[in-house]
Amino acid sequence: MTDEVITVTGLRKTYGDLEAVAGIDLAVRSGEVFALLGPNGAGKTTIVEILEGYRKRTSGEVSVLGHDPAKRERSLRQRVGIVLQSTGIDPFLTVRETIDMYAGYYPTRRPADEVIGMVGLVEKRDTRVNKLSGGQQRRLDVAIALAGDPELLFLDEPTTGFDPGARRNAWEVVKNLVTLGKTVLLTTHYMDEAQYLSDRVAVIARGRIVAEGPPESLAGRDKMKTKIRFRLPPGTPLPDRGHTLLPDGSYEIRTDVHEATKVLHDLTGWALDNGFSLDTLEVTLPSLEDVYLELTESEAAVT
Repeated sequence: MTDEVITVTGLRKTYGDLEAVAGIDLAVRSGEVFALLGPNGAGKTTIVEILEGYRKRTSGEVSVLGHDPAKRERSLRQRVGIVLQSTGIDPFLTVRETIDMYAGYYPTRRPADEVIGMVGLVEKRDTRVNKLSGGQQRRLDVAIALAGDPELLFLDEPTTGFDPGARRNAWEVVKNLVTLGKTVLLTTHYMDEAQYLSDRVAVIARGRIVAEGPPESLAGRDKMKTKIRFRLPPGTPLPDRGHTLLPDGSYEIRTDVHEATKVLHDLTGWALDNGFSLDTLEVTLPSLEDVYLELTESEAAVT
């Protein structure tokens, strides 16, 4: 995955005195899922709309599949699929009719039945749009984006409002896209979604990229502390290791990720040797959400 499908250099977007995007650089490689994360108002939607060609940039260089999206060239649009946060679809068409209609706008297309199967709407093939659930309508949005067999897909908050089961199904759809050789640019508020789907993520705050990289090592995540929490029966002597008493009466030990196994072994061995039980034992690895909150909260503090 060395070919760059999207290249952005020095991108800025201002609205009067407001600088919504403050000079960002990024690159999205062919065949990867790249996620943009950030709080509301951080600038990620503006960035995506510029890449899609729906919003003009103030300055900077942008290339999408070798084209400047601001020119709105047909040769680019027919290679791109877009799933917006909200769409307006004819409510009285069936699922199959809807996909056929949108596929007709493209010179190349995927078979409608194949697309319907990819998004899990086979049983709803002949159902009218207004009879679909919210999650099913969102799957139809993805099917429409796939109708023209695009090389690049923009997915803007694709699982907002989904129940947990529907979200998991949607994730598998995205995974299937990658196996087909598609490149995906994803925006999401769900850290578990970004963790599961993304090859790389960029965290946006105040119009700037404050961290970028693989989810597992973003901003030094692989060097953050692991938390080991436990409770002890009343009157139990404490183990000979640094610990913190928490407000709920439990204890916490923080340790480097690479030492967590040994620390846990020593702790449980101490409990067994002394005949104690470690009630509600929990081991929490540093999560992508921990990193995200640390990055965005530190940026907010600067404001």
